[in-house]
Amino acid sequence: MVTFEASNQAPVMALYAAALAAGGTDEGRRGSGPRFYVGYLRDPEGNKIALFSSNPD
Repeated sequence: MVTFEASNQAPVMALYAAALAAGGTDEGRRGSGPRFYVGYLRDPEGNKIALFSSNPD
């Protein structure tokens, strides 16, 4: 799994949506407390990707 950290939650949501539009597969999104947000997906080749931010904004 490859993981990318974003500066806040807005880029996580935007990148997640763009990846799905480009052929990725939804593996779930969730918050884990007030400071952590993560989106999981798989690219068209099946690689798992996590996009996250620990900034609550």
